[in-house]
Amino acid sequence: MITLEKLQTFGADTGSGLGRWLGREDFYLRMVGKVLSDTAEPQKLKEALDAGDVKTAFEKAHALKGVYGNLSLTPLFEPVSELTEILRAGTLEGAQEYYDAFYTKYQEFLKLAE
Repeated sequence: MITLEKLQTFGADTGSGLGRWLGREDFYLRMVGKVLSDTAEPQKLKEALDAGDVKTAFEKAHALKGVYGNLSLTPLFEPVSELTEILRAGTLEGAQEYYDAFYTKYQEFLKLAE
């Protein structure tokens, strides 16, 4: 089960995240739980990168950036934000490094549900 304590240990800025959800811890944790259960979007990002599809990869990275930013999931937001900017420039150069950093943190994030 996801808790504020687990999120804080992970490095999330729960104070800021809760602020966006008017301090409603139950609602904030429910939204984080939805992100935990939706593994499709990160997978689609990987598939687009593997296919060399910069446009789709940008769209997926940008969407994830917004979700992670709104929930103040800083360890996920930072690498996906860097990845978004690389892809925005229309290149894959350096993208794998940021995807790998994101994926490592994403695997840690998934373990929070245990």
